Amino acid sequence: MATRSTIMDTNSFRAEHADGLDAATRKLTDKRSKVLGESYRLFYRKPVHLVRGEGQYLWDAAGNKYLDVYNNVASIGHCHPAVIEAVNQQMKMLNTHTRYLHERILDYTDELLATTPDAIDRAMYMCTGSEANDLAIRIARAFSGGTGIIVSQEAYHGTSDLTSGVSPALGSGQPLAATTRLVSPPDAYRVNAPDLGAWFANEIQKQIDDMKAHGIKFAGFLADSIFSSDGVLPNPAGFLQKAVDVVHANGGIFIADEVQPGFGRTGDAFWGFARHGVVPDVVTTGKPMGNGIPVSGLLAKSDVLAAFSDDIPYFNTFGGNPVAMAAAQAVLTVIKEEGLQEHSRVVGAKLLIELQKLMDRHDSIGDVRGAGLFIGFELVQDRESKTPDKALALDLTEKLRDHHVLTSVAGPYGNVLKLRPPLAFQEADIDWLVGALDKSLTELGR
Repeated sequence: MATRSTIMDTNSFRAEHADGLDAATRKLTDKRSKVLGESYRLFYRKPVHLVRGEGQYLWDAAGNKYLDVYNNVASIGHCHPAVIEAVNQQMKMLNTHTRYLHERILDYTDELLATTPDAIDRAMYMCTGSEANDLAIRIARAFSGGTGIIVSQEAYHGTSDLTSGVSPALGSGQPLAATTRLVSPPDAYRVNAPDLGAWFANEIQKQIDDMKAHGIKFAGFLADSIFSSDGVLPNPAGFLQKAVDVVHANGGIFIADEVQPGFGRTGDAFWGFARHGVVPDVVTTGKPMGNGIPVSGLLAKSDVLAAFSDDIPYFNTFGGNPVAMAAAQAVLTVIKEEGLQEHSRVVGAKLLIELQKLMDRHDSIGDVRGAGLFIGFELVQDRESKTPDKALALDLTEKLRDHHVLTSVAGPYGNVLKLRPPLAFQEADIDWLVGALDKSLTELGR
């Protein structure tokens, strides 16, 4: 039997939970199973039936209000009026593909590239982060002449054939590509190393050496710069530089998957990789750039991209369409005009302090770490051994749901709550979240 996927199955509804549902919810879950098949998953033992969203809040069919502490796709907040207006106006005029000239894609690209290091000077557009990472892998292989890709041990980079082959978080039911190698995550809480950056760089070199021993030429290192699926591992800022140096020394490229840490979320910088002072060869983005509208991007150094683009035409039918570009442009404008990067830094720092205070009340909290509005809340059986407590983490997400706070888990052990609200999250929401965590842990006796 295949190992359950950490990203899909750790906090999910399963058939054995069906008998505990009310009639209306059971009817919906039964119909989903019948018409959508068995691959889809729902959050929670008692799924939430949502009907409306605004900012950082959601409402269910019974009118209950929830605090969303998980949804980064609606990056600037659910149903943001600026995005609604931009999409509506553009939809009234034109929506077509990129084989025709249109100003929106060019204007947006100018604005987006202005946020990146000067060396990153080209952009391409798709509809999903999976497509962006898929193309990034193809570019890495064209540039290096190799095929081997290194990712972290619990990485998730997409659902296409190429990206699922470099996404161990999908579980052993989804085999990794033979050219994929896994590197231990740079976990400052669990790795006892005087220099985490040097340790991590050495781990990457080991995998490159293993590839070479098996006749595989190294192509690149693909990483989410906050290692969110590995349990949210942001610190110390700067530790990635030595790893990137090793990647370049071995002829590969560094692909920064910024679907989750990008667009001001970490607070310290607009891009997650910028916290580490590194310049990627390729940057990928996903739906948060359009607040949930299907749009993604790939940004690259021109010489790296040329190895692919000079020989191979690329066309994504509706990637970069005017409506998607209007949404993306509205998001970028809101981030700037509302100061959301600084907001994320300030409010995230205050939230982190309040969450860390809970450690004095609950021994089950092993570590609380984060950057901006991206925080990992790790549960352990005891602090001395740091033994992960997956069962508590899952019970805690259910209790939080009862207190109308929505989140989920991450990490190789499924014991880290990934607290990642829309950037609309306010200082006034901290009490709700921290209070719900405190009450839930108390109710669980932990």
